[in-house]
Amino acid sequence: MSIGFPMKTGNQKQDTETQEQVKTGADLFIEALQKENVEIIFGYPGGAVLPIYDALYKNPIRHILTRHEQGAIHAAEGYARVTGKPGVVIATSGPGATNLVTGIADAMMDSLPLVIFTGQVGSSVLGTDAFQESDIVGITMPITKHNYQVKKLEDLGRIIKEAFYIASTGRPGPVLIDIPKDIATQTAGVYPEKPIHLPGYQPTTRPNYLQIQKLVNAMASAKKPLILAGAGVLFAKAAEAFQAFVENTRFPVTNTLLGLGSIPGDHPQFLGMAGMHGTYASNMAITECDLLINFGARFDDRLTGNLEHFAPNATIAHIDIDPAEIGKNVPTEIPIVADAKAVLEELNKTDFHVPDISEWTEHLDEYQTKYPYKTPESKENELSSPHVIEMIHEITNGEAIITTDVGQHQMWTAQYYRFKGPHKWVTSGGLGSMGFGFPSAIGAQVADPERTVVSISGDAGFQMCLQELSVVKELGLPIKIVILNNKCLGMVRQWQEKFYEERYSQSLIPEQPDFIKLGEAYGIKGYKVENAEEAKAIFEKTFNTPEPVIIDCRVIQEENVYPMVAPGTGLHEMIGVGQ
Repeated sequence: MSIGFPMKTGNQKQDTETQEQVKTGADLFIEALQKENVEIIFGYPGGAVLPIYDALYKNPIRHILTRHEQGAIHAAEGYARVTGKPGVVIATSGPGATNLVTGIADAMMDSLPLVIFTGQVGSSVLGTDAFQESDIVGITMPITKHNYQVKKLEDLGRIIKEAFYIASTGRPGPVLIDIPKDIATQTAGVYPEKPIHLPGYQPTTRPNYLQIQKLVNAMASAKKPLILAGAGVLFAKAAEAFQAFVENTRFPVTNTLLGLGSIPGDHPQFLGMAGMHGTYASNMAITECDLLINFGARFDDRLTGNLEHFAPNATIAHIDIDPAEIGKNVPTEIPIVADAKAVLEELNKTDFHVPDISEWTEHLDEYQTKYPYKTPESKENELSSPHVIEMIHEITNGEAIITTDVGQHQMWTAQYYRFKGPHKWVTSGGLGSMGFGFPSAIGAQVADPERTVVSISGDAGFQMCLQELSVVKELGLPIKIVILNNKCLGMVRQWQEKFYEERYSQSLIPEQPDFIKLGEAYGIKGYKVENAEEAKAIFEKTFNTPEPVIIDCRVIQEENVYPMVAPGTGLHEMIGVGQ
């Protein structure tokens, strides 16, 4: 990468070598991305970024033109989730930038590395309410890991280099760079880059030895231990080390929603997902355990339920690369600030006494046997959503990349799709963004072209970003788009049924588009299925083809996601157990 400095004006004679090195800010921008090994950009052009797009035309990096900026940033999130690399997004100033806000907030909540470039009006008119001006730096300050506005061309290369470093180290997150249009058009001489120097940003990655010993001692004396894994295990690329640790200890293990895939879904020590719609065995294990070892989960409210009842008898050990998360929600006796993989590697090479916990594991096995997730039987003329997910799992052997929107279908997918490995589960956790699932599948498919990608959406969430069907057709992406169509806002309807005396205020959607004709309009084949036999036949027909497809599954409207931890209650107070 090169760092540019404005050229002197006047009649000063430049030697031939310097003149050959004169480049615009937009050229330096492309150079900086190439130095960061950026392979794909998701974006949408506009006036303030035209100089950058002109440079892209002359110095091509693969660019995917989505049909809305929200589609671009969700696609970048899918790419980042699958690859672990920063997703890169470009949008113009004003509405282009503000259309990214939901995705930026989503990435911040779920710790996804993104580098977002927004165009800005020229420096001379900043602050004058110029055409398509918005203070995107101010708007996004609370929802980015860091953000910049480029004031001088000489800073551009340094800022881009720092942004990629910040986005992808420590706890990952989105970094935004706002570039006034004149910065992109200025010319500059080229000088050697300088090393990154960020004295205020020094993530702790290696664990404290004494804290490791405290954890080892606690493990040796535990009678009812439990391991909890969040997305931090996946971000650290530590799934292999994590599975080795689980098997070395023989402790039972549970996942958060975003931690799914860190341990195979069919592993004998895996109790299933914990939290609001977790398994009975997982939630009771948290309630009854005497040692809870948390790797990379932030103890959010959907996991913990009422904090007064969360792991009341347990010593809490929390391993997290972000020190701000430790002790934030749950008092922690053994805090370890470090990268999850570094901690696991230390534990795996440490000799420790493995206690006899056979009585505890037998107790949890009884819970699993007595209270499993219960798949409703599909009647001849009906189609059950959990049954659809089970069929998708069976036909893909648990090895597909699955993306979802947010709501009932998301929870059913988390419950019934048993992921065989890491980096195959792409969903919106902390922010819960409807519209996320389908465009994130585009990023996931681009990231892993050879793997089957299944986008599972509700009929409402799919309509929020359905225009990205054009991208799927244009690029020939073989995404399997499965719509669980219950003609309502499913999770909203469920809450209204249970907590608002069945007052279905604006949650039922009797009029829907014909999704099959909609697909045809974009040149994508579609099928409507209304029972299990039709669903199985269509899945078998389409899932191994190199073409995209829309499958409109007409599922039972009144179906609810169980078990469920009601608001204000503890994990042990689940309703709908066994339903």
